[in-house]
Amino acid sequence: MMSQNLQYIKRAIELYLPESTSHKIVLITGARQTGKTTLVKNKYKDLKYINLDAPEYREVIRETPSVRWGIDIGNAIIDEAQKEPSVFEKIKFAFDENKVNFSVVSGSSQILLIKKIRESLAGRVWIYELFPFLISELTGNLKNNLFHSILTGKNFNQILEKVPSFQINPKGNEKYFEKTFLKYGSMPPIFHLEDENDKKMWLKNYSHTYLERDLTDLARLNDLMPFRKFQRLSSLRSGKLLNFSELARDTGVSVDTARRYFEYLKISYQTIMIYPFYKNLTSSVIKTPKLYWLDIGLLRELTGYWGDIITGEIFETLVIGEFYKYIKTHQLDVNLYFYRTRSRMEVDLMLEFNDKFLLIEIKNREKVVKSDYRNIKILKEKLKDRFFGGMVIYRGDKIYKLEESIWAMPFYRLWEVF
Repeated sequence: MMSQNLQYIKRAIELYLPESTSHKIVLITGARQTGKTTLVKNKYKDLKYINLDAPEYREVIRETPSVRWGIDIGNAIIDEAQKEPSVFEKIKFAFDENKVNFSVVSGSSQILLIKKIRESLAGRVWIYELFPFLISELTGNLKNNLFHSILTGKNFNQILEKVPSFQINPKGNEKYFEKTFLKYGSMPPIFHLEDENDKKMWLKNYSHTYLERDLTDLARLNDLMPFRKFQRLSSLRSGKLLNFSELARDTGVSVDTARRYFEYLKISYQTIMIYPFYKNLTSSVIKTPKLYWLDIGLLRELTGYWGDIITGEIFETLVIGEFYKYIKTHQLDVNLYFYRTRSRMEVDLMLEFNDKFLLIEIKNREKVVKSDYRNIKILKEKLKDRFFGGMVIYRGDKIYKLEESIWAMPFYRLWEVF
């Protein structure tokens, strides 16, 4: 399934990209191999496409005077734009002089892209981030799914009471894609490959390509070995509190270097941080963020764990990562937190929207027990009118009410049509 002759998969970001008839400069960034080139070529078929990975194109751009940009280049897609820094000033000049009215700039290396944007295109650019595949993209339920309905709805119980408890003869492939994401991640090229060894080799090559191309070009690291060790040790801590002192000690670098290395992981879209909720609802809360890897396939490659047993950390990483990608892609006004006190009372995720909270516990098992939602009940009482609802996300198949406004929810079913 989804391997040979893969047709173009419509990306959710397309729902929000402006048309080429508008007066805008569009920046599309994200990790390497997430499909940026395919996206812009499909979305903006009427625009000239220039890929600055090719040295000859870089030379043409370099030699094109700003005053000739509108005539020689015009409205265009400039891919891998960070390869030729002068492109930003030239687009800015042509745009300000009304010589071009629409340009698309895309690239993977966010470090240089953001720096150049701040200097050249501030106030003129619309920024979009393209992540690896979402389950909802592969099923075609871009926003007509249960998760979107929950985040944009007004009554949690009314929404879930309309959903069948079980899927009888399910029409979608949501469960299949959950399993695939848990095993190989969600990078688009993975879905062109059938053989397990080919998938693993692609992920291995991707990891090395990132190190060799991005870090040596952008971070200018003379010695990649300490960073490689830091990267692996970070992957082993996905789903755990981020302790820079511990990471620095285990890697053999200073704390400042560890913080710098982690910035490289963040701005290259490998990792995210989820911050703790800052108010003491029960007792004193911690202030340390949690680290999560965005792609399970790369996480498995770095840790070397290819076992069939899904650990709690892997499942939690998938759930948090998928929520984060979905919310960012759909530009939803939703804040993600976790809650943990110094006495270790914890709720895995708090989604804040419309001044209310959806509380979520993530359990890597097929049955839900009362202790799984004990902490949701505690915070429900403390939040009072700001409590929107609670979910225990688990590995089973049935959606059902546990208590008033607290539901058991199979992860894959959040992405079915609603």
